[in-house]
Amino acid sequence: MSSFRKAALNDVLHRVPKPFNFEGKISELFGQNVFHAEVMREFLTEEAYDSVMAAVNNGASIDRKIADQVASAMKDWAISKGATHYTHWFQPLTGATAEKHDAFFHPLSAGRAIERFSGDLLVQQEPDASSFPNGGIRNTFEARGYTAWDPSSPAFIIGKTLCIPTIFISYTGEALDYKTPMIKALAAIEDAALQVCQYFDKNVTKVNTTLGWEQEYFLVDKALFNARPDIMMTGRALFGHAPAKGQQLDDHYFGSIPDRVTAFMRDFEIEAIKLGIPVTTRHNEVAPNQFECAPMFEEANLANDHNLLLMDLLEKIARRHDFRVLLHEKPFKGLNGSGKHNNWSLSTNTGVNLLRPGKNPKSNMQFLTFLVNTIAAINENADLLRAAIASASNDYRLGANEAPPAIISVFLGSHLSKVLDDLEKSIKAGKMTPEDKTELKLNIGKIPQILLDNTDRNRTSPFAFTGNKFEFRAVGSSANCASAMIALNAIVAKQLREFKMNVDGRIKKGENKDEAILKELQRLIKASKKIRFEGNGYGDEWVKEAEKRGLSNLKDTPRAIKVLTDKKTLSLFSELEILTPVELHARQEIEYEAYVMKVQIEGRVMGDLAQNHLIPAVIEYQNRLINNVKGMIEVMGDKEGRELCATQILLIKDISRHLNKLKELVDTMLQERKNANKIEDMEKRAEAYCDKVRIHFDEIRYHADKLELLVDDEIWPLPKMREVLFTR
Repeated sequence: MSSFRKAALNDVLHRVPKPFNFEGKISELFGQNVFHAEVMREFLTEEAYDSVMAAVNNGASIDRKIADQVASAMKDWAISKGATHYTHWFQPLTGATAEKHDAFFHPLSAGRAIERFSGDLLVQQEPDASSFPNGGIRNTFEARGYTAWDPSSPAFIIGKTLCIPTIFISYTGEALDYKTPMIKALAAIEDAALQVCQYFDKNVTKVNTTLGWEQEYFLVDKALFNARPDIMMTGRALFGHAPAKGQQLDDHYFGSIPDRVTAFMRDFEIEAIKLGIPVTTRHNEVAPNQFECAPMFEEANLANDHNLLLMDLLEKIARRHDFRVLLHEKPFKGLNGSGKHNNWSLSTNTGVNLLRPGKNPKSNMQFLTFLVNTIAAINENADLLRAAIASASNDYRLGANEAPPAIISVFLGSHLSKVLDDLEKSIKAGKMTPEDKTELKLNIGKIPQILLDNTDRNRTSPFAFTGNKFEFRAVGSSANCASAMIALNAIVAKQLREFKMNVDGRIKKGENKDEAILKELQRLIKASKKIRFEGNGYGDEWVKEAEKRGLSNLKDTPRAIKVLTDKKTLSLFSELEILTPVELHARQEIEYEAYVMKVQIEGRVMGDLAQNHLIPAVIEYQNRLINNVKGMIEVMGDKEGRELCATQILLIKDISRHLNKLKELVDTMLQERKNANKIEDMEKRAEAYCDKVRIHFDEIRYHADKLELLVDDEIWPLPKMREVLFTR
């Protein structure tokens, strides 16, 4: 065993769980590092507090005088918590978060200094945007950008720094982040949903989008992580033969959590609770060393902020416990990948979940209205949803093990599907009689009883109804939830607008409100039937069936993100004032470039490992075998020596065959990469990386993994999968 690998394994075997000393109620820690409403009530004047609440609840603007008061209060609160710096915390199109820390400290004359933080600094700052992705919106020499305070997301403290959630825009006003279009999409769906709610309840004055994410991740000991350059550089194991035991016994899922992992979980949960992230669930996931955590549902903008914060916390706290977190969607071949299931719903200020059946026909009609319109929106815009979850890393996961396929479909469960089918068939053409309406209302009134304990989860479905929400399962574990939520909220907002317009049109033509709603729902149920699928999304049969239905199967990211600049997509986002054509073209360019860079990095790491680590080790072992054969022939004679060394000779031949193929494929892959890099057009370059470069990765791995089984374990330079996944 190589000395580096042996040292790494030795380090792991001597790990012990870090002590955890917290005593008391976790609930007492909740939000203690957040400048939330109760803290604001304590630190702000009544006028300032009311102004901030109006901005949070109604989107009202904040006067600069009030901003000065808020800034002063934030500073005083943060300093009382030990903070020395502040930062605008934003979400550039890198997929991560960004921050630039400035001190409250401000020197005065005569050797004195004070802590200062003004409304101007709170409301807007000017970070350099030249090093963030902008998709060609601005030239490097004129790439000024601005961050602007988002009052709807409360400020928080991490370490000694006050963090202020902000949007990030270019000098000319284009969005350079995820938060800006997220806020606009949420406003669009709130307005559209509110208009539709008025059909059922005039007391509804606000509709919130709610999001409950589930974050899956892998843990790897830091010593083994550092001994695997591929995992360190790309987030996944590019090489490594599958261990004899993986997840086939289903013994890890919901199993007893290892002590070291429990200590880590308790630590990061405490830090999350302090930041107001309501994490309540933790468990072992299906694959070895795979885990999941999940919070309570929250308003979508805040929930997304909290997910990004938690991803950062996972990384930081893991280091304290000598772990590294892998958020890659498919870190290990042959094992379940990791997703970030986005549980999505709509709720009103009257306490109603619009995707939960109610207690009477009227509330169930409202439920059906939002359910059917969501399905219709997905049917009309399935390709846009696919584009929203596209990435180089998620391409490895979609359609494998427990991940849903790249074909977007909706799962309702057999009972709810029957409800929609019956509704479609039962509404007659022409004027509805009072008896028809009464019968329909009676049947609609039975929906809660029909659905009671009858909803199910289809793990092969990318978009499944689970009783009172939709679960968008195709979102990748490393993704920013906002990408999926922008697309989903936008398409549902568009659909609800059209529904309202069509129902109002029917009413003007003489139909009463209930009849108009029912007939429009019937039309939508029929039109969107092809997107509903109750079966196994992993089967080849579904691929064929989906093709018959006319559903897209965008298998890779370069093809998926073409949708971002379709005429239909440009029109949708422009009409809703969420993203301009310029912004969409820029985002598409950024996505193409990100895809190229990620595949390029993987190709470089794979070439380096194969040529500088694996091949030398293989040749060293092969030379041992050759010397052994030579020695036997020298001692025993040619004929008898060859007979006695038959096994060694076969091994030498097998090794040579895989070694030659490995080198040949690596050389081919490297040449294809050079060819792709000469392509100027980023879309075509991305396609070349997908079709000409990445296509060799599995073949290269196949021969490397075969060599791993042939070469002496003492010589193999990389920690093996059995060690990475099972050594604790």
